[in-house]
Amino acid sequence: HVQLVESGGGSVQAGGSLRLSCAASGFTFSTYWMAWFRQAPGKERERVAEIGTSTTYADSVKGRFAISRDNGKNTLYLQMNSLKDEDTGMYYCAARQPYSLPYKWVQGTQVTVS
Repeated sequence: HVQLVESGGGSVQAGGSLRLSCAASGFTFSTYWMAWFRQAPGKERERVAEIGTSTTYADSVKGRFAISRDNGKNTLYLQMNSLKDEDTGMYYCAARQPYSLPYKWVQGTQVTVS
C-alpha cells in the first residue's frame, strides 16, 4: 500500500527557504502523479503543486516554489523560496494514479513562516 513520509518542515523567517522531501514506498512511484497540498489553520486544504505529465502550481506560489521528483530515489521534493507568512501551514505529500482520484496522503509536515 502507499506509504509517504514527509520531512524538511520547520520554522523560517519571511523571505527564507525550505525544502520539503517525501519518501515514497509501497507502490510504483515513477508511474504516479505526485503533489503537495497544504492546509492553514481555519482554511481548506489546497493543492500547491503537482507533477505528472507536466507540472502545475497554485497561483499563490508560482515563481517561488518548485516541485521535482527523483524516481531513482522514490522521492518527491518541494523547494520553497521567498517564503511568506501566508505559506504557513501543514504540508502534505500526495499520490494518485494518472488521471484518477482520490489522492492518498498521510500526516504531513508543519511549515511556519514568521
